[in-house]
This record gives sequence, C-alpha cells and structure tokens, in this order.
Amino acid sequence: MQTETIEIRTGDGEVVLDITRQCEGVLRGVDSGLLHVFVPHATAGVAILETGAGSDEDLLHALRDLLPADNRWIHQHGSKGHGRSHVMPALIPPYATVPIVDGQLALGTWQSICLVDLNVDNPVRQVRLSVLPG
Repeated sequence: MQTETIEIRTGDGEVVLDITRQCEGVLRGVDSGLLHVFVPHATAGVAILETGAGSDEDLLHALRDLLPADNRWIHQHGSKGHGRSHVMPALIPPYATVPIVDGQLALGTWQSICLVDLNVDNPVRQVRLSVLPG
C-alpha cells in the first residue's frame, strides 16, 4: 500500500472543496485497486457528491440546518457553535473509498471527492490518500 498525505487550505469559512484532482495525482502506475481517502481530523469529513451545480452549497445549508452554529453544544471552545464540527463526522464520515479501474477513479459522471469542513478555527487540513493496488 502506498500512502501520501496532502495539505489542503480550507480558509476561515465553512467549505466543501473538490479534491478529486489531488486524489487522481496518487494513481501513478496503478491500473486497478482502491483509493482510500482519510481526513485525520475530528472536525472534517469526506463526501462524494456533485459539485458546481449547487449541491455543494446545498450540503452546507443542510448541515447548517441540522447542526446550527449556536451555543447548544456541550463541547464548547473556539468559535461559536464549534461543538457542531465535532458532531459532523458522524454524518459526513472522515473517509471514503473509491475503486480504481483502468488507472482512473471509477466515479460516476457527476461525482467528485470533496473535503467537508465546518471548523472555521482550523484553516489547514491534512488528507491521507492510500492506494491499495488490485
């Protein structure tokens, strides 16, 4: 298994960032297998969804509805509503696995691999990309 860690700048706002191109960058010489994408953070997740047509913003709106940025959270430090960022990975897990077929990620036509981050207190994230050749 080969593993690479990439750094993603998420900035100071809630984001859904398409990281598909960075994920494709680790497929060198691999014809088939699996790509496992993992975010080693307690407040970020990985989602596979369509981007650019509004679904990324829809996801952020849905998460705001489900996990409001207010003071209801027992886990409180950092910015207002920070505790919700620690609950989010139960809904958007910190990992995804994608098949590699003929040297390419076997994603659907409109699917992208996205980093989801509601934590406005941490502007940089690590993403571990592990390739399991088949």
